[in-house]
Amino acid sequence: MRVGFIGLGSQGGPMARRIVEGGFELTLWARRAASLEPYADTAAKTAGTPAELGAASDLVCLCVVGDDDVREVISGDDGVLAGMAPGGIIAIHSTVHPDTCSEIGKLAAAKRVSVIDAPVSGGGPAVEAGTLLVMVGGDEADAERARPVFATYADPIVHLGPLGSGQVAKILNNLLFTANLGSAMSALALGESLGVPRERLCEVVTRGSANSKALGSIAAFGGSLDNLAPIAGALLQKDCRHAATLAAKASAAEGAVFDAADAALHLMDHPR
Repeated sequence: MRVGFIGLGSQGGPMARRIVEGGFELTLWARRAASLEPYADTAAKTAGTPAELGAASDLVCLCVVGDDDVREVISGDDGVLAGMAPGGIIAIHSTVHPDTCSEIGKLAAAKRVSVIDAPVSGGGPAVEAGTLLVMVGGDEADAERARPVFATYADPIVHLGPLGSGQVAKILNNLLFTANLGSAMSALALGESLGVPRERLCEVVTRGSANSKALGSIAAFGGSLDNLAPIAGALLQKDCRHAATLAAKASAAEGAVFDAADAALHLMDHPR
C-alpha cells in the first residue's frame, strides 16, 4: 500500500517515520520545506501539492490540527481528493467534529474514495514505542485495509463503528481528561491550603490509588497548569466545545463532568 502523510508535527512526525521505517512507500507534503528536512535520511518521497500526494497514495493519513485544516488539505483543485484515484482511503487522525467527518465522507464518496476517522491518544512517546491508541470509525473493511499501516505505530487499534464514532470516543476521552485535570487541581489546591506542598502531594498521589493521567501530567509540569496550559489548553477547549454540541444533539444532561471540565479550562485561561 502506498501511503501519503500530511501533518508532520510533534505527533504526526514520529508516525510518518514509523510508517516509512515499517517498509511502506511513503509520500509527504508540508507547507514549509523545513518540516520535510528531518525525513531526508529516509526513503520517503515528497509531493509539491496535496493533490500530487493524493495521486501517489492508496491511503492518505491526515494529522493536522483542526476541522478547517482538514477541509483545506482535502478539498479544492490542489486538495488530496483532486489527485486520489477511486478505491483510495483517507484516514483523519486529527481530532475533529464527527459532522466534519461526515461532510468529508460525502465529498470523497463522489470520487469513490473512502474516509475513516482515526483520532489518536498517547503522544510522541507512545508513537515511538508503537503503543499509540487509535480509535477508528468507518467501514470495517476500510479499517482493516488501513490496519497494517496503523500497526507500525499503534497498539491497540480499536474499531468503534460507523464514520465519526472514533471522533466521538476521542472527544469524550478528552472531556473526561479535562474534568480530571479540574478535579486534580482542586485536590492539590486543598492540600496546599492544609499545609501539604503541591509537589509532595503529587509525589504521593501518583504512587497511590487516586493516580491518573491528568494528575501525572500536572505533576510533570511542577504541580500547576502554568506550563501545561499553553500546550494543551486550546486543543482541550476545542474538544470540550465539540463534546457540548454532541451532548446537546443527543439531548444528554451535561452534568458534573462538564462542570469539572469548565473549571479546568478556566484555570488554563487564568493559570496560577
